[in-house]
Amino acid sequence: MLFVSAGTLYAQGFDLTRLALTGNRSTVAQDVASVSVSDAGIVAYRTTSVVERRQFVWFDRAGREIGRVGDPDSSVVAGGFLSLSPNGRHVAMHRTVDQNRDIWLLETTRGVLSRFTSDAALDGEPQWSPNGQQVVFCSNRSGVFDLYVKSTAAPEGEQLLLATAQNKSATDWSLDGRFILFRSVDPTLSHDLWALPLDGDKKPFPVVRTGFVEPHGQFSPDRQWVAYQSNESGRAEVYIQPFPGPGAKTRISTNGGAQMRWRRDGKELFYLALDGRLMAVPIRASQDGGLESGQPVPLFPARVGEVIPLQSGYNLSYDISPDGQRFLMNTITEASGAPPIEVILNWPPKS
Repeated sequence: MLFVSAGTLYAQGFDLTRLALTGNRSTVAQDVASVSVSDAGIVAYRTTSVVERRQFVWFDRAGREIGRVGDPDSSVVAGGFLSLSPNGRHVAMHRTVDQNRDIWLLETTRGVLSRFTSDAALDGEPQWSPNGQQVVFCSNRSGVFDLYVKSTAAPEGEQLLLATAQNKSATDWSLDGRFILFRSVDPTLSHDLWALPLDGDKKPFPVVRTGFVEPHGQFSPDRQWVAYQSNESGRAEVYIQPFPGPGAKTRISTNGGAQMRWRRDGKELFYLALDGRLMAVPIRASQDGGLESGQPVPLFPARVGEVIPLQSGYNLSYDISPDGQRFLMNTITEASGAPPIEVILNWPPKS
């Protein structure tokens, strides 16, 4: 079996009877992004050699650039899962440095980067607590991606928040601080959304659990609704449904959409159309206690690259200011095109 871990392509024996890995793994290639192998022993892979550099850029609603944060960075991956702190002073993201992915914080005023986690495992997909004093993130320190939380004031003291048999990562933290919304990868049902209560019995419960892919979701500011992405129509679309339910869902996007973000007052929902444009949808309460959505309005091309990457199926490439008038985008500033495909002929798998 061949697999990629932290950019390194490994090969390891596999017992078809026990369905288990055997022996020690061996290194096949370094700096690998994707790989394919044939029955004839030909290995083809594409490297992650600096393909693009990214820059955090502020835009207004008309798409005019109004400021830059930090320097162009090749360690921030496409999407980057950036999360803007509630006071707007820091951006949390994951970066890969020396083939190790950790959580980093970027000051929005001075552009200073600081490492937030430093474990040898893969840390990623950070989300701020509503008071800005903690960050929840996922890490595979135990072999499975579990949820951890860490205080922004303490250099140590990372705490395991939730461990299950499935890989998982947080997608939002409710503004009242009571729930964390997280994605769980069920081998039988694909990606589903669950909620973790932070008080009471603290027992997770499903929010959107289907046979389709629901990789990302966000609470409305009043926590009465969840906006989420699903491919149940055959392509990614944005939906809203009551939280914790029950209640019917409403489709918000019209021609595909992903990476939704609520405005702080709940009167608008933003998402990226599949052609890369940032869309704004007016939202208002209906007389029957539900929500009514208006027609999606295109604002500007986001310049963030893939809206839905083929490998993972989800990104989170931007965040918004509380008033919904400024957008911090993880933009592509320099691209060198796709790296070449490397081929290894007559690769001898170990018996």
